[in-house]
Amino acid sequence: MATPSRKTSTPTTLASKKASPRDPSSEFPNKRSSAPPLPSSGPFVEGSIVRIAMENFLTYDICEVSPGPHLNMIIGANGTGKSSIVCAICLGLAGKPAFMGRADKVGFFVKRGCSKGMIEIELFRTSGNLVITREIDVAKNQSFWFINKKSTTQKVVEEQVAALNIQVSNLCQFLPQDKVGEFAKLSKIELLEATEKSIGPPEMHRYHCELKNFREKEKQLETSCKGKTEYLNKLIQRNERYKQDVERFYERKRHLDLIEMLEAKRPWVEYENVRQEYEEVKLARDQVKDEVRKLKEEQIPMTRRIEDIETQHHNLEAQIKAKATEIKETSQKCKQKQDAIERKDKHIEELQQALTVKRREEHDRQKRISNTRKMIEDLQNELRNTENCENLQPQIDAITNDIRRVQDEKELCEGEIIDKNKERETIEKEKKSVNHQIIQFDNLMNQKEEKLRQRYRDTYDALLWLRNNREKFKQGVNEPIMLTINMKDNKNAKYIENHIPSNDLRAFVFESQEDMEVFLKEVRDNKKLRVNAVMAPKISYADRAPSRPLNELKQYGFFSYLRELFDAPAPVMNYLCSQYHIHDVPVGTERTRERIEQVIHETGLRQLYTAEEKYVVKISFYSKKIISCNTALKTAQFLTVTVDVEQRRGLEEHLKEVNRKLQAVESGLIALRETNRLLEHKDNELRQKKKELFERKNKKRQLEQKISSKLESLKLMEQDTGNLEEEERKANARIREVNVQKAKLVTELTNLFKIYTSLQIQKVDLILQNTTVISEKNKLESDYMAVSSQLRLTEQQFIELDESRQRLLQKCKELMKRARQVCNLTAEQTIPQEYQTQVPTIPNGHNSSPPMAFRDLPNTLDEIDALLTEERSRASCFTGLNPTVVEEYTKREEEIVQLTEELKIKKVELDKYRESISQVKERWLNPLKELVEKINEKFSSFFSSMQCAGEVDLHTENEEDYDKYGIRIRVKFRSSTQLHELTPHHQSGGERSVSTMLYLMALQELNRCPFRVVDEINQGMDPINERRVFEMVVNTACKENTSQYFFITPKATSLSQCLTKRVA
Repeated sequence: MATPSRKTSTPTTLASKKASPRDPSSEFPNKRSSAPPLPSSGPFVEGSIVRIAMENFLTYDICEVSPGPHLNMIIGANGTGKSSIVCAICLGLAGKPAFMGRADKVGFFVKRGCSKGMIEIELFRTSGNLVITREIDVAKNQSFWFINKKSTTQKVVEEQVAALNIQVSNLCQFLPQDKVGEFAKLSKIELLEATEKSIGPPEMHRYHCELKNFREKEKQLETSCKGKTEYLNKLIQRNERYKQDVERFYERKRHLDLIEMLEAKRPWVEYENVRQEYEEVKLARDQVKDEVRKLKEEQIPMTRRIEDIETQHHNLEAQIKAKATEIKETSQKCKQKQDAIERKDKHIEELQQALTVKRREEHDRQKRISNTRKMIEDLQNELRNTENCENLQPQIDAITNDIRRVQDEKELCEGEIIDKNKERETIEKEKKSVNHQIIQFDNLMNQKEEKLRQRYRDTYDALLWLRNNREKFKQGVNEPIMLTINMKDNKNAKYIENHIPSNDLRAFVFESQEDMEVFLKEVRDNKKLRVNAVMAPKISYADRAPSRPLNELKQYGFFSYLRELFDAPAPVMNYLCSQYHIHDVPVGTERTRERIEQVIHETGLRQLYTAEEKYVVKISFYSKKIISCNTALKTAQFLTVTVDVEQRRGLEEHLKEVNRKLQAVESGLIALRETNRLLEHKDNELRQKKKELFERKNKKRQLEQKISSKLESLKLMEQDTGNLEEEERKANARIREVNVQKAKLVTELTNLFKIYTSLQIQKVDLILQNTTVISEKNKLESDYMAVSSQLRLTEQQFIELDESRQRLLQKCKELMKRARQVCNLTAEQTIPQEYQTQVPTIPNGHNSSPPMAFRDLPNTLDEIDALLTEERSRASCFTGLNPTVVEEYTKREEEIVQLTEELKIKKVELDKYRESISQVKERWLNPLKELVEKINEKFSSFFSSMQCAGEVDLHTENEEDYDKYGIRIRVKFRSSTQLHELTPHHQSGGERSVSTMLYLMALQELNRCPFRVVDEINQGMDPINERRVFEMVVNTACKENTSQYFFITPKATSLSQCLTKRVA
């Protein structure tokens, strides 16, 4: 799809360009193809661009450009890809994407729809051309670099480009389209830096940077030297002020040093005292140790004799134990014989008791027989005296009839009680139902009060106070209107709430002015509650008729006046009629709204309501025209809860009637229960009489039965007879047998008692022998204990003396350690010979002595303490001395010496920097001035040829501030004005473009860079300046030994004419 490339040999035109056919404007017009080629002006310089190749880059599919060694013009309309070549040069030579001002990511430079793009630039080099290739991956936003088809890194490419003095980030060398405006914004300092990099020798910019660094360090050194000098003088002055205090401090220190020496000797004296005490204790301990040894030798024979007696004692104890065992066995046998004898005695006693029981049973039987005969005789006598039972039956029948009559009356009474209970239950249910309905009404009222509490808390609190203090008012006081109003239909509540303001809805209505004043004083003044109160009119308005009967208004859709929509107490209704004329404000429907114009003109109403709107009608005082305004009705909030007061009042009356009925029923129940109780009592009395008669009637039969039962019992007792004599004979025989056995057991027990007595005598003899042995043993043990006690005391004394020796030894070591610490001697160090007097022996075997300096000091603790007290008193006389002052004085002395040395070093270093600055400045400033002078000469010449004036100079405010040096461009485009510095604001856009272009041209012949790129710098120029500038560009760029020049512009006509004239 690419068109054939067109190649020319002229250095002032684009040598080769391939573009997509869909962009034909990217080529020169056909009429220009016949223009003769420009002659070549010479070879390429080192680093010039020989070839530019692009693939899938911005607007190009494939494009290859072969520029000439001097001026290369790229001409085409906007959007044809001119600046794409500039972007390719910048990015291909490792430039940053952001420098172009188009995008900050390199992937955005790849043609839309392609995943990869490529730039290849071939640079002229005498040792062999350098081909740099950059492949761009859109997905990863990465670049891959190649030099002469070999993979490399961006850093290597940057180094190769820098070696050829190519600076794509320098606006003096590379000026893309989006950076043209920024050139004029360069400060003088930035312009100098760019110029140095562009046309100056390689070392010029380096010298400038060194000068800035040297100057910065020089300033730092000067500041440092100045600060240190001032600080040093302050330190010297301060030390002079404190010199006398320091001398007094050292006088005091001499006393303190003597105190320190005394305190150092004191532990040595303490050590010597303790050492002598240690030697005395050690000698006493050795004496006690010998005494302990002698006492232990005395104990040995006593110990042996005690052991022999202990053995004899153990043998006797064993014999006594054996005898005790035999005695115990004999005792047990005696006990067994005694138990057997006791059993025999018990057996005899049991036989005797059994015989006694038999005798007692026979006696009891005879007694029972006698008693039974007597009882039978008494019962027979009573039976003969009992009356005839047939005379009692009429009395029983009469009582039975009376009981039946009482039962009938009782049943009738209980029936009446049941009926009364059912009637009471029915009345109680009715009462509960009425109470429930009243509670429902109260709940509705509570809902209204809760809304009042939530919305108007002060009004609610005033309401509670009113209910608790009604006795304070002489006449009636009505609660807030919103609570007293009861809507007949809550759908109509919106009319009332929209007609009556909320302030009046929550107002209390009073019938007496005095009562209202009492109320307001209490709740407003005392309780600080915000409440409203109104006075009901004395004249009645509630009964007044409306101005027009409702029947006349029904044809317009009206169904009621506001007064008929709700119920309220008379004072409240009277107030609302007088204040808001509710008796004369009709309420209509949607039909009223549809005929509203007719209603307004025909009825003469001043206020009216439709279904959802309120209408207020007025007549203009001047024009007599009817003016009406309507507002939408707000939703009701307070009056939607409806409480039928008449119904509630009727329920209360009904409840009173129910309570009266219930009370009457209760009274009847009480009377019936009392009657029933009397009948119950009478019934019980009759039954008791009947029971007594029945008992009298049945008494004879019961006596006959008892007599018969007793006779049977007597017969059985007489038949139950036993042989008591035979039982006595058998019992006596058994007792004799048991006595024989008992006598035999007594004989055996006597023999056992004799053996027991003999064993006891033998045991007592052994006990006496054992007692003698124990007595001897106790005497020996007592003697042994006395010796042992003396031994223990002696050993305790030895232990105490040894502990005292150890303690004194440890104290000697501690005192020696403290004494060495006071003298700054370690445990391993020996005291030098010149400090020794005598060398005492320390208990642990080490040798040491107090220092020689102690010789002139006292040798006793009392003398040392006295001298210490004296020296401390003298030292305390030196008051007001601060050790910190001396420390600071000493530190300042050291600091003065240190600062003096540092100041000398800093001054030497400062001199070196100044010498370096002088040398580098000479190498930098002179060539720079010459370079700027050359630029000024070229720049002024170019401006003169345009009948304008321009000047370039090296500007600085202070010759020593090397970072403030800059190049100042001053221009004048009209003869009537003065030279003005080139700024982004003073000159026009075209003037800035001309100045920028001429400055770049002035750099052209001096430039050491291999090529320069200028993109559309002539956009703001007028045709005359554009032509002049272009002629200068051609003249300058076509000279020999000048660098390569790329000039991009969309204006082909004037420039092509200039180019044609130049070629001709």
